[in-house]
Amino acid sequence: MGQFEIGDFEGRIRPKVTIDLRLSQGTEMGRQVTVVVYALAMVAVIVGVDVLFFRNRFWERLAVNIGIVLVFGAFYLRFLRHP
Repeated sequence: MGQFEIGDFEGRIRPKVTIDLRLSQGTEMGRQVTVVVYALAMVAVIVGVDVLFFRNRFWERLAVNIGIVLVFGAFYLRFLRHP
């Protein structure tokens, strides 16, 4: 991403505040936190769909759960994996 500078546009002199918008790039701990949050989101979606829509339907539930895991896996490989 980069940096975004916040300044005063009315001509007054004041120091600029620099905000770094990069989300924990290069830190192993930040990557692990991202993966854990992503996995928890996947579990929450699976449990929510199971409870709301497929409570007593085993095969439909299994198929939808496999589909959800495949979609989350595809998004992980596309957007969260480091090159």
